[in-house]
Amino acid sequence: MPKIQKIAPFLWFDNQAEEAADYYCGIFRNSKITRIARYGKAGFEFHHRPEGSVMTVAFDLDGQSFVALNGGPVFKFTEAISFAVSCKNQAELDHFWNKLSAGGDPKARQCGWLKDKYGLSWQIVPAEMGALAGDPDQVKANRVMQAMLRMKKIDIAALKRAHEGR
Repeated sequence: MPKIQKIAPFLWFDNQAEEAADYYCGIFRNSKITRIARYGKAGFEFHHRPEGSVMTVAFDLDGQSFVALNGGPVFKFTEAISFAVSCKNQAELDHFWNKLSAGGDPKARQCGWLKDKYGLSWQIVPAEMGALAGDPDQVKANRVMQAMLRMKKIDIAALKRAHEGR
């Protein structure tokens, strides 16, 4: 029996739940769709979805479980919720940035944040961002923040140069 994650993000889509889950699983390693549930006759008066159409898609992205719901156009994603992707190097950061930003809102890209083609917000950041921006030496931390605020996609080498005062 697979282990059930206690808390899992539940993402509301109009009717793209399976498409989005496939898309995300194609970007993150060790990812897969784990279950698809379909609408039945019961509840049609509430959901108005054809019997047999996709209701929810459970999927794992590199060990993190998610559920996507085809719930209709009532609710949209906002920047109030985002997913942070911690990257070990610039190549990994570039991979996630390029894949997740493709088809997304080009105006919603700043300081490592982006909006994907479904309107979901992501933060693509280096694993050492907390250490660089949270350095107890406030001068170093301020230089990192000033450098980061000028970036759309994060440049790890530029952040390290700012941290070092170069």
